[in-house]
Amino acid sequence: MKSSKISIIGCGWLGKPLAKSLSKEHHILCYSRKETSDASLNYIYKPDANSDFYKSKIIIIAINTKDGYLNTLRDIAANASKASTIIMMSSISVYREFDKEVDENTTITKAGLQKEAEELMQSLRENLIILRLGGLMGDDRISGKWKSTSTFSDGYVNYVHRDDVIEIVKKLIKTDIQNGIYNIVAPLHPLRSQVHQKNSQKFGFELGTFKNMTYRKVVSDAIIKELDYTFIYPNPLNFWD
Repeated sequence: MKSSKISIIGCGWLGKPLAKSLSKEHHILCYSRKETSDASLNYIYKPDANSDFYKSKIIIIAINTKDGYLNTLRDIAANASKASTIIMMSSISVYREFDKEVDENTTITKAGLQKEAEELMQSLRENLIILRLGGLMGDDRISGKWKSTSTFSDGYVNYVHRDDVIEIVKKLIKTDIQNGIYNIVAPLHPLRSQVHQKNSQKFGFELGTFKNMTYRKVVSDAIIKELDYTFIYPNPLNFWD
């Protein structure tokens, strides 16, 4: 017997494997903007405001910031049942003004789309968990290989492996947590040049050049403590081993 219903908006590179993992214990509904013949999950084609899709216990938003992002969030907040808890995938890009160690208590003053999106959802929803994801890596996302540029600023990386995001979401769903903001970043922060150098040797791509240095480290101690969570991949140097 599957325990509860979870709706996911954005079944892409992160959302689809998350949906498949959650489907082992939950009834999963995936929002689809176009009709699909993919039978691997239960896709709902453009559910309307009265659809059962928006009545799930948990609604996960895992979409990018393109194509009218704020309006899409506003519609989701309006359509979702008041009893639903929304888990919103945000980004550590909210900390872009800083060049130092930051955590969830750091006061963000610089305007930006992701900051505006978080504040919009906070104004519209009471049961809201915001996950500020680090640079999503793992599988076919290989640091240093997928970049089109060959010149980089060096600095501490703030990456997170997709598998850790999935496991953290699964653990959150099993708790009674209904609101909060959490950084989701691997606890170790090697230099970008170190990660790229290891990957260039492993995957055979040309190593770029590095100049300047950034010092931002995004700390994820809060989620580690809240969930007693041990990262599967604590060190980005080992994401692709």
